[in-house]
Amino acid sequence: MALSESQIPPDAQHYLVCGTEDCEKNCQFYCNDCHQPMCEQCRDEHQKNKKTKNHEVVHYKQRKQPLPLEKCKIHPTRNIELLCEECQIPICSKCTGTKEHRGHAFTDLELVFDEKCSHCHIEINKIQSYFEPTSQDLKKEIAGDVTEIKKIMEGIKTSMKTEAESVKKMVETITSDKIKQVNKIEQSLLESLNGQNQKIDDYINYLNDLIQTFYGYLSPSNMEQLTFALKSENLVIRPIPETSKPVPPVFTAGQCSKEDVAKLLGRITVPNTKPENRKLKPMETAYTQLKPTGKQRKQDREKSDVKQTLSLSSSVTKVRKYTVPGVNDVYHISLGKSGRLWVSDRYGNLVQTDLQGNQLQKIQTIGNRDEGYHTVTQDGDLIYTDKCNKVINRITPGNTITEFIKTGDWKPLSIHSSHINGDLLVGMRKDREGKVTRYNKTGTEIQNIQRDNKGQALYSDPHYITENINGDVCVSDCGIAVVVVDKSGQHRFSYTDQGSGFYPYGICTDVLSHILVCNGFSEKVHLLDKDGQFLSLLLTSQQGVHIPCSVCVDNENNLWVGHFTNTVSVYKYLQ
Repeated sequence: MALSESQIPPDAQHYLVCGTEDCEKNCQFYCNDCHQPMCEQCRDEHQKNKKTKNHEVVHYKQRKQPLPLEKCKIHPTRNIELLCEECQIPICSKCTGTKEHRGHAFTDLELVFDEKCSHCHIEINKIQSYFEPTSQDLKKEIAGDVTEIKKIMEGIKTSMKTEAESVKKMVETITSDKIKQVNKIEQSLLESLNGQNQKIDDYINYLNDLIQTFYGYLSPSNMEQLTFALKSENLVIRPIPETSKPVPPVFTAGQCSKEDVAKLLGRITVPNTKPENRKLKPMETAYTQLKPTGKQRKQDREKSDVKQTLSLSSSVTKVRKYTVPGVNDVYHISLGKSGRLWVSDRYGNLVQTDLQGNQLQKIQTIGNRDEGYHTVTQDGDLIYTDKCNKVINRITPGNTITEFIKTGDWKPLSIHSSHINGDLLVGMRKDREGKVTRYNKTGTEIQNIQRDNKGQALYSDPHYITENINGDVCVSDCGIAVVVVDKSGQHRFSYTDQGSGFYPYGICTDVLSHILVCNGFSEKVHLLDKDGQFLSLLLTSQQGVHIPCSVCVDNENNLWVGHFTNTVSVYKYLQ
């Protein structure tokens, strides 16, 4: 089902056609009085027309939502366009004179509707920027807990099986010993019984012999036998040998219960501890960028005015070029206040100059620095990363260097101070994986961007970083791609230049949401729109560019380009 115009998100990427008849150009502006979208040319004509020159024409995203047309039920020829403040019901202009509403105060329903639409957009932004991402973070945390619980329970099961095997071996050993004892008793009893049996066998043999003797006496063959038989002592039968019945051992079953066995196998206990509630990042912190200050709102209005009057120039003009003392090349440029800038080379030299190239101060940082490792805050402080010591340092305008943030196991590489809310965006690396961490002005970590929705790593070596005016975080991932995520950390696109030899280096954005990036393998600066579409090769060797390493845009919309030599060139590319 297609969305109505009021349902289209303010940041949705869709093609809008000018509302002027027979004009099919891309819509960029909107007349709040006429409720008509229009292109730049039609806007200019609209503002020149005597009848419409006082109309409120704004950028399309800042438009007021048109009031849905609905006829009054009491006065069917009139449209509902007012709100009775006392009755709180929508009415038409003719209803104001009726008895029911006489003397009441009325408000333009379009203003009320626009206010409600603005509130809805704010709530949608809250959901998209805080509630939904926070809920997704909780899902990831719960999934991690599930994995951890399974691991712990598997360990308990393994321990129980090991304990059971130990008890089993002990039972087998004791059983074997007792069986040996029974075997000895059995052998002793059997030996006794066998002895008795042998005695009886011997006695029976004796009896048989005696019977034969007695038969011989019954028919003596000579006088000697008769004389022998007449002797009484020879007629006595020996008594039967004594035997005894064996006394077998008695087995008494052990008094071992199921509970006794359970004790041998250990026990499982669940700590009587109340589960700790998961911590949610404060909405005030996570939603800072959606609540601009009065000063910020004024700056946003000024930028919007500038955007309406600026466009890409048909040609790029070099404004000036100068040599930076104290550096071997210009790998990064940070523009500060009062016409001063900081320039760094790959050998750790960090130099502050004025716009004429005069050196004002110099700092020697640690290690090889071929990344955008410094930035100037809204307060004018210089912030720079120290990847060797894994810290972020701050230099105040009074030249006091202090350790500002410790980054733990991660090496901080690139850094950018947000022009939207002053947050610090830091590109970091550990082993072969990178991430972007957002800190607020006080150095408190408020966001980590590391993987996309499929769990794939977004970065490898985030060595340059910047922020677009729509809140997108743009990263130059060394030798791979330009990676862009929205302010909630959701991956939007990656730009790799379909050709070969693309090696992204310095990156910046401008007031028109363009993304400008240096190609470290060529003498070119690529110009992209905010959605990653290639627009043009803004600078090539024809404009005097020699291996561009760094780029930035100043408040006057001039493009500053740092080269592989110690030179900086300034270009005008917007008109």
